[in-house]
Amino acid sequence: MPLAGPPSRPPGFLDSVVPLHDASFHPAGVAVAQIVTLPGQVVLSLILVLVAARRLWTGGRVEAAVCWPATWLLGVAVELVFRHTLSRPPLYRHGVHLTALDMSWPSGHALRSALVAAALAAAWPRLRIPLAVWLVAAVVLLAGFHTPTDVAGGLLLATAAAAGAAAVERSALLGRGAALRRRAALGRTRPGP
Repeated sequence: MPLAGPPSRPPGFLDSVVPLHDASFHPAGVAVAQIVTLPGQVVLSLILVLVAARRLWTGGRVEAAVCWPATWLLGVAVELVFRHTLSRPPLYRHGVHLTALDMSWPSGHALRSALVAAALAAAWPRLRIPLAVWLVAAVVLLAGFHTPTDVAGGLLLATAAAAGAAAVERSALLGRGAALRRRAALGRTRPGP
């Protein structure tokens, strides 16, 4: 964790909500990491997922438009539950307890970055390669702040959540219900036996 810097307190509510609040930009590697991983910040990641959902909705992909924000909410909720229920042995660097890493599994930035990349790729398929490159860069930089298991946990949770969103979209579960309601409203339902 070469970019972790000196031991600090865990991020507070304001740090989680306001992008780059109380962020360090020294040394240069930290500044680059702060900017590249910015789309994984809580508020900004939600906004980006909602922008992708809007694009999907206007493109007629209603299931995907509903699934991606729901996936983001569910993923973040699971992350918070894990962070507050799972504990790990204390980590030390140069003999100093790194309290900020006591409750850092899974990495929320890794989770949200992967969900942002997946949602934007679903909305704009031509951006898949640049989004994949950005995600790899973000994950590599996040490994400078987190333990490898934190980052892997965030990516694993994002993979499970994205797979769930894709499965719901493919099942057309939401679309079937809407189609049945439209037919019923138009009086086109088949007569019963």
